[in-house]
Amino acid sequence: MIRDNLNHILETITQSARNSGRDPLEITLVAVSKLVDLATIQEAVDCGHFVYGENYLQEAAEKIPHFPSTIHWHFIGHLQSNKAKQAVELFDMVETVDRLKIAKALDHHALLLNKNLSVLVQVNTGREEQKSGVLPEDAERLVRAIAQETTLQIRGLMTMPPFCADPEHSRPYFRELRELAKQLAAQGLFADNERIELSMGMSADYPVAIEEGATLVRVGTALFGNRNYEGVN
Repeated sequence: MIRDNLNHILETITQSARNSGRDPLEITLVAVSKLVDLATIQEAVDCGHFVYGENYLQEAAEKIPHFPSTIHWHFIGHLQSNKAKQAVELFDMVETVDRLKIAKALDHHALLLNKNLSVLVQVNTGREEQKSGVLPEDAERLVRAIAQETTLQIRGLMTMPPFCADPEHSRPYFRELRELAKQLAAQGLFADNERIELSMGMSADYPVAIEEGATLVRVGTALFGNRNYEGVN
């Protein structure tokens, strides 16, 4: 099942990229492995996939040591500053930086560990009160502060649009993130202003996200199936 699902997702990524005149190699699948057991993740690894996303630090700390260093791990959950050290130890990229306090905490521990940590700034394009992320109009100030006050590698932006059954409804939020990234890149605020990462799109809407410029798509359910969230905060 995992191999078939993975092949289908990769084929969809390729087709969506070509339909929008993009190179499929520009797009990376982040396999969201939260609440997925080790054996199932290993099955995906055995199929040749090496980039995974985790939402919960405690769960990630129990999983990641079981896999070789060739596997790349992205943190895609809400992060508290007192958990920054663990996040730096475990992950290659933190996609959910939305406060300078978090950025400084990550930077502090990255320096102590002599680690070049890549981050994305999470933007709340949907302006939903229950979601993390800096508001679009405040993103430039935050990105500039992180660039000036830390050594973190700011690779781009991330967003989670409001949930809707119709993936087309996500398109304006993805487009807004892309345009915002262009504005920030024009000011030289990213680590690489020619290769900006845009993490957007999940199982229900990743083809639309690719059409709007996504370079990272976070897909879990379409790959691993539905998971049991009972008892998960």
